[in-house]
Amino acid sequence: MSSPEDTPDAAGAHEAPTRGESFRNEEEQSGGDHQEEGSWASQHQDGDMKRAAAQLIEKYYFQLTDGCGNPHCDNPNCASSGKVGQLSSNEAAGKALQLFAVRARLCEVVGAKVPRSSQSLTLGSGVSTASVQGHSSLENTATCSLVRDVNMAGASNPSTPLPPLSPQVDELSKTPGLTEKTLSLTIAECRSANNYAKLRRLLWAVFSNEVALRHSYLRSPESRERSSETLVGCKSLDNSEVQSKEELRASERDLDKDLDCAEVLCVGEGAISRCEGDVKEQDESQCTKDINSPSTLDISEVRRAYAALFECPEAEFGSTLMNAIVQLLSDSLSIQLRAHRDAFTAIPNNINIFIILLESPALNTTDFIEIVMPKMCRTISQLPEKDQALLTKHLATWDGSRLHRLLESLHQLITIKLLTTEFSRDFTINDEDSITSATQVMKLLFYACIFGGELDTPLLKDLPPEESSGESVTLHDDPFIGVSGAGKDWAARAPPKDSLGTELGVHVLDARTPLVPLAEFYDDFLSDQLEMDRDFAYYKAGSGDKFSFLNFPFILTAATKALGLYYDNRIRMYSERRISIYQQVMEGMPANPYLKLRVRRDHIIDDALVELEMVALENPGDLKKQMVVEFEGEQGIDEGGVSKEFFQLIVEQIFNPDYAMFCLNNETQTFWFNPNCFESDAQFTLVGIVLGLAIYNNVILDVHFPPVMYKKLCSKPGSFHDLQDWNPTLYRSLVELLDYEGDDMEDVFMQTFRVGYQDVFGTSLTHDLKTDGDNILVSQSSKQEFVELYADFLLNKMVERQFRAFRRGFNMVTDDSPLANLFRPEELELLVCGSQHYDFLELMKSAEYDGGYTSETAIVQAFWELVHDMSTEDKKRLLQFTTGSARVPVGGLARLKLIIARHGPDCDRLPTAHTCFNVLLLPEYSSKEKLKDRLYKAIKYSQGFGML
Repeated sequence: MSSPEDTPDAAGAHEAPTRGESFRNEEEQSGGDHQEEGSWASQHQDGDMKRAAAQLIEKYYFQLTDGCGNPHCDNPNCASSGKVGQLSSNEAAGKALQLFAVRARLCEVVGAKVPRSSQSLTLGSGVSTASVQGHSSLENTATCSLVRDVNMAGASNPSTPLPPLSPQVDELSKTPGLTEKTLSLTIAECRSANNYAKLRRLLWAVFSNEVALRHSYLRSPESRERSSETLVGCKSLDNSEVQSKEELRASERDLDKDLDCAEVLCVGEGAISRCEGDVKEQDESQCTKDINSPSTLDISEVRRAYAALFECPEAEFGSTLMNAIVQLLSDSLSIQLRAHRDAFTAIPNNINIFIILLESPALNTTDFIEIVMPKMCRTISQLPEKDQALLTKHLATWDGSRLHRLLESLHQLITIKLLTTEFSRDFTINDEDSITSATQVMKLLFYACIFGGELDTPLLKDLPPEESSGESVTLHDDPFIGVSGAGKDWAARAPPKDSLGTELGVHVLDARTPLVPLAEFYDDFLSDQLEMDRDFAYYKAGSGDKFSFLNFPFILTAATKALGLYYDNRIRMYSERRISIYQQVMEGMPANPYLKLRVRRDHIIDDALVELEMVALENPGDLKKQMVVEFEGEQGIDEGGVSKEFFQLIVEQIFNPDYAMFCLNNETQTFWFNPNCFESDAQFTLVGIVLGLAIYNNVILDVHFPPVMYKKLCSKPGSFHDLQDWNPTLYRSLVELLDYEGDDMEDVFMQTFRVGYQDVFGTSLTHDLKTDGDNILVSQSSKQEFVELYADFLLNKMVERQFRAFRRGFNMVTDDSPLANLFRPEELELLVCGSQHYDFLELMKSAEYDGGYTSETAIVQAFWELVHDMSTEDKKRLLQFTTGSARVPVGGLARLKLIIARHGPDCDRLPTAHTCFNVLLLPEYSSKEKLKDRLYKAIKYSQGFGML
C-alpha cells in the first residue's frame, strides 16, 4: 500500500517502507546541492491539497483505531468513546475516508504517546527495518522525518560538520516544545565546542514543526519572574528545585527525540500535541481556560531566548532558521489553512506560532523581508479575523518605533515586488500575492497602532435622533426632514464599520494619538503605480474574487483615493443621464440630464439656494446629476470652469458676516455654526448640499472650518481634545484645570457646572452642564467630567440643530458615495479644501505647452521667472485666473497639468484662460516687462466669462 502522501487509502498503516526508502535515497544524496533539498518551497497547489487531505485522513484513521485518550469522549467516531467496534486496518482506512468526505468531528488528542521501537537509528546507518504492524511504521516515519530535517539543517552550513545523531528512542520527552533553558544550554555547548551544528539541528526541528513551535515558550501555571541572569540555570517548570546541567542536557536530547511523535500524531485540526509526559501539564495548564489567548505564551521568555540566540554568529544559524520558517509557512501552515481552515484555527495555542515568528529580531533584515516575509504575510492573511484580532492585540503591546520598523519592512517588500515583477494586462498589481497579503498584514498594524495608542471617547454610531430635538424642529421647521421617498433620515447616517475593528472593539475614528502616525501607512509608490480604474472596478464588484486596494484605504494616498471617488461620481452622473434619456424615450418626459442652475451674479445666494431647494424637495435624486451653471448675461459655457467660480462666489457669500449663519474665531480664523442664528434649518441644509455638490463635482472650496467639523461629518461627535483646534485659549485653560493637583481646587478656581458664553450680538448667556450646576463646584474628582461635559456642550449640543440640518444636506448628495469608507476626517478636509502647500516648481515641471511654445521659449522662461517672484497672494490670483480656483488640489500642483498655449504674436491684448481645461493663452510679448504688465492686470481683473 502506498504512502498517505500518494493516496489517502493508506491511512498511515503501511507507511514505513515507502518513507524509509525515501529516507535512504535522501541519505545517498546528502552531499548534493542544498538548494535542491529546499525545493519544497515551490510545491504546486494541487500537491499541497493532496498532502493536506492525506494528513486529515490519517488523523481520522488513528482516531478510529486508537482514540483521543479522553475517557469521557462522546464522539461516536472515536475509539475512546467506546462506540466504535473492532475494525481491521482496511476497515478503519475506509471509514476514515468516509469521515473525511463529510468533514466529521475530530477530537483533541490527550496524552497520546506512540510506543517506540527498541531498535535505534543513527544518521549514518539509515533506517532499521521495522514491523509494518500497528504503530511501528509510524514511529519509524516520524524519526526518519526528524533525521531528514536534521540533514537539511546541517546542509545549510556545510563548513561545520554535523555530529552523528544517536537518539535513545525509548526515553520520554518532558516537553514537546522549545524552552529558554534548552536553547541556552545548546548555545553554551556549541560555543564551548566551537561547532554550531547542534544549534542548527535544534532550530530546524522546532521552527519547521508547527506542533513544536506552538508549544514552545508556554507560560506554566507556576511561572514567575525570571531575570536575565538565569538564562542557563533556571527553575523547573513543574517545581522549585534547580536542575543540574546533566538533567538539562537530558531534557534537551529528549526534545529532539519526541518532536517526530508530536508531528505525526497531532498535526491538523482539533488536535493538541501531547506525549505521555505532558498529560499532567495539560490538566493543570491555564491554557484550557483560554486556549486561543496570547497569554498562554511567555513573551518575556521568547524575547530573552531570541536575545541569547542572536548573540551567536548569525552566519552559523541564520540561513537554517529562515529555511525552517519558510518550510513551516509554505508547507505545513499554508496547506492546512487552505484545506481545512476552520478546523485548523480551532487548535489551541495556534496564534503562538505567529507571535513567536513576529518577535524575531531578524524581522527587519533584507534577507528576511525578501525570503520569509512574503510567505508569512500570505499565511497571516489566511487566518480568520478572530486570530488576526489576537495577533493585532499582541502587536499593540509593541512600542511605536518597533511597529514603525515592521511597517517599513512591509513597505519595502511591496516596493521590491513592484520593481521586480513584470506586470501585464492579464497580471496586474492586484494579482500579485505578495503585495496583497502584505497589505492585509499592514491592516493589522494599522489597527494595532490605534488599539495601543491614545483613544478618543468611544464612537457613537449616530447623533441623537430627530425626536430628541423636537422643540428645535417645531420652532425652525425644516422642509427637508423626511424628503426622501425611501424614508431615509439624511442626518442620521451611521459610520461604516470594519469587521476587524468590530472584533477589536475600536473604530478608526477613535484614534487620537496612534502609536505610529496613520499618514505613515501611505505607500506613495504603490499609489502611483496602481491602475485605479481597474482597482475601482474590483471594488465596486465586491465579489471577493479580486483584491481591491480601496478596501484597504489606509495604504493609498488621499490623491489616489480622490481619483477612485471621481470615478464613482462620474459613473453615477452617467447613470443619471441614461435614466433621463430612457424616461424621455419611453415615457415622454422632458429630457433633463443635468442639474442646471441659472443664477445672477449679483443675487447668487438667493437664486442658487432657491433653485437647489426646489430640486431637493421635488426630486433629491437630481442632485446626483452633473451640475451645469450659467451666469445670466454671460456667454461662458460650463465645462467645469464656470462651476468653480460659482462655488467660489457662493462660499464667499455664505460666510459673509451679514448672513450671520457662521461665527468667525479670530484666533484660529475658522468659522463655526452660529447657535443663535435666525436663519431656518433649511438654509443650513442648503449649505450642506452646496458642500456635498462641490465634492461630487470635484471642485475645491475655500472654506475654513475647524477639523472637528469634518470629524462630525464622519459621524464622530466632538470631544475635549478637539477644543485644541477649535479654541486654543479655552483648551489651555481647561488643561491647566486638569493638571492642578491641589486639594483646594474649589477655592482656587471657583468653577461650577454652570458655564457662560456670548452670542454674536455680545449678549451673555449661561448653561448648566448638570442639574442645578450653579451649586456644584468642580473638584478633583469631578474635573474630568466637567471638561468633557463642557466640550460636549460647545461642540455638539449648542449647535445640534444647525449641524444636523447641515449634515442632512451634505448626506443628500453623498449618501451613496464611498466617501465615508475611503476618507478619514483629516483626508476629508483635504478633499474639500485642498492642500495649503503652494509649490510652483511642481506646477512648472508638470506644465505642458501648445501652439509652438516649449519650455525653452524665451517668453515661457520669462513667465516662470515672474511667477516665482510673485507673492503668495498673487500666486493664488494666478491659480484663480488659470484654473478657476485658488486652492491646490489633493496631491499638489503637479496634478493640475497647466497648459500654456501661444495666442498669437506680440500685441496689446491681455492673457486669457480656459479655466475648464487649465489652459493659459499667452501672446508672445516682445519683452518681459510687457509680459509682467499684462499678466498682473489680467489676474487682478479676472471676474466674468465671455466667448473668444
